[in-house]
Amino acid sequence: MDDKQQIQQDKREARRKRRIKNQILAYIVVVIFITALAAGIVLGVRQLMAERQAKEAEQQSSQDALEELLASEEELTTPEPTQEPVEELTPEQKLDEIVNAGIEVMPLEDKVAGLFIVTPESITGVSTAVKAGEGTQKALAQYAVGGIIYDTKNIRSEEQFREMLDNTELYTKYPIFLAVSEEGGNASVVAKSGIGTNIESAKVLGQSGDTDIAYQAGVNVGSNLAGLGINLNLAPVADITTLDNSFMEERSFGSGAWLAGSMAGSFIQGMKSVGVVSCVKHFPGQGSTADNPDKGRSVTDRTEEQFRSEEFIAFQAAIDAGVDMVMISNIQAPALTGDNEPCVFSEKLVTDILRGEMGYDGVIISDALNMPAVSDYYSSDDAVIRTLKAGCDMILAPEDFETAYKGVLQAVHDGVISEERIDDALRRIYRIKYADRINEVNGGRE
Repeated sequence: MDDKQQIQQDKREARRKRRIKNQILAYIVVVIFITALAAGIVLGVRQLMAERQAKEAEQQSSQDALEELLASEEELTTPEPTQEPVEELTPEQKLDEIVNAGIEVMPLEDKVAGLFIVTPESITGVSTAVKAGEGTQKALAQYAVGGIIYDTKNIRSEEQFREMLDNTELYTKYPIFLAVSEEGGNASVVAKSGIGTNIESAKVLGQSGDTDIAYQAGVNVGSNLAGLGINLNLAPVADITTLDNSFMEERSFGSGAWLAGSMAGSFIQGMKSVGVVSCVKHFPGQGSTADNPDKGRSVTDRTEEQFRSEEFIAFQAAIDAGVDMVMISNIQAPALTGDNEPCVFSEKLVTDILRGEMGYDGVIISDALNMPAVSDYYSSDDAVIRTLKAGCDMILAPEDFETAYKGVLQAVHDGVISEERIDDALRRIYRIKYADRINEVNGGRE
């Protein structure tokens, strides 16, 4: 090998060594860079974690402080739990609950029957009823009438009559009115039959002008009836007599509106004190005619102004005294009704005036629909439907009960009379019948 070749070889070797050296340096630099990068990453991660932990610690501290604040505030503002007081029902609300519960379960047939007060003969088919036996039991099972009215022909003795009343009440599905008309004097069903002491007529009582005497008369009549089992007296009258020959002369307290009203009111309160239901009659007043509707048509020429200034005052006094029922007359009063039909058919008189203007919300009952003033001109079903549509709640003694009863049922089915109208009437009736049962609501609690 010559010197030139040796020199070239040495150069190549030197270059190789430099490359190796450079590669080593490069590796070292890379390692240092990676190491530094890794250290930076580790340091950054640690820093981030430290910051995150610090932030979380700060948030937790804030949350703890907030919860502590809320807890302390709740202790200050949240009242101790207390038991909600049970609202006590008023007597009126208790009575409404009893009445509504009773009506709710009644079939329509019983509801309709409950609007009628009838003679015992009209449901049993006998000519004169003097006892309540199997026939009465079957009749009341078929027709759950609201009441039965008795006359002198039904009374033979005190023992017989009391037994008849006791059995009748025993046979009924629902509370029933057992009624008479006991006004005093000759208009006294029970006293005229020899049971109890008769009181003076309304005319004689009115001549005294003493309301205390009228009150005591009500107590005496009521006590006698209650002792027998009678719970409804179709009395007293509040009619005033404006004619010398009025058929109401003996039965009226007099011609003065204030006198008639105050005497009637005191009589009512006397009966109420011994637990007998009262019915004032005969609205709007039938003392201004000589013709008795019990004999045929009876018309008064009394003006509306006269009725309002006199008769209405007397009836308003009876209403204010707490009368349980008001009976509508069968006379014709064209000045009030605007037509020549019996007053009992007049919606204007019954609903607009008596209910609306005079504010009466008790039971309104018809006079006996078997009177010729009605029965000679209207069929039994027509008469009773007219009476209910006018606003009366109860029907007294239709000429043919079965026809009247079926007529009302059909009228309800046909939509001529709504079932709600029937229910409305029953509510008033049962508020009287259930008045002594208020303490039965809510398990007997007062």
